[in-house]
Amino acid sequence: MGVVVIDAEVTLADVLSLRLSIAEPLADGTRLVLRRRGTGEERRVTLGASGGRTRDASVAVSLASLDLGPGRWDAYLEQDGVRARIQSADPGFSLDRLDAYALGRRTLAYRAYRTRNGFLALKIDPAEPVADVRAVWFREGRFEVTGLLAYTGLDDDDQHRHATLALRHSDPDHGDPGHNDPGPDDSAATVRVAATVQGVRFHAALSLCDVLAATPDSQGSWEPYLEVDGLDRALPLGARLDDVEGKRRRVHYPHALVDGVPIRPSFTSGDELLLEVGA
Repeated sequence: MGVVVIDAEVTLADVLSLRLSIAEPLADGTRLVLRRRGTGEERRVTLGASGGRTRDASVAVSLASLDLGPGRWDAYLEQDGVRARIQSADPGFSLDRLDAYALGRRTLAYRAYRTRNGFLALKIDPAEPVADVRAVWFREGRFEVTGLLAYTGLDDDDQHRHATLALRHSDPDHGDPGHNDPGPDDSAATVRVAATVQGVRFHAALSLCDVLAATPDSQGSWEPYLEVDGLDRALPLGARLDDVEGKRRRVHYPHALVDGVPIRPSFTSGDELLLEVGA
């Protein structure tokens, strides 16, 4: 069909906006088809004709009305009974766009992206409030972390909000950590420190000596959470807005030695942050 996506974006209103380069005009009745990987479930949207002489076209499709479930959805154009996957020249990643998109409170997060083979696809994930991690480092005996409050509905303004970084010790005998969200008064979150939140940006730092002192037998993992005034739940610290999946395998931080005991940041299988002591 000679159709290539030049720009792909899911807008703040969950509308898939595409700018296409086309060799031939789109005919009346051309359909955008979204096909879910694994199940073959499909959604079809009829597009308008693009006109007789144009070599580009714009497409806007409301995704919220299509009842798309979480997963990966490949995009096709269907015209005159012929179906073809849509090629894409847009990598589909802009951190500024993703940050703006994550300011809203959502139950599903839609993202348009280019597959490894160069085709357009949608990635749809459940969206819950999270403290999205942007930087982690050890400095002067402290663990420090910065990031963005995502899917909370808070405004990106200059307002300072009272906040606390809380760490809960994870029992290594109970499998992969990071799945039980504590409330603000969870007794297992035995290490707490004041955090800074301005608008939707956060920063927190705590002493590694305090973490080691609170760790039974100098061995175990700590799950950090951010408690922010105005939010009804503690936010896990995770890294979900970027395009790096499987961070437990792919992202590795250097460790710090505290009284001879190594302490290292890492991620769970669900891309939530951990502090591992004695690992």
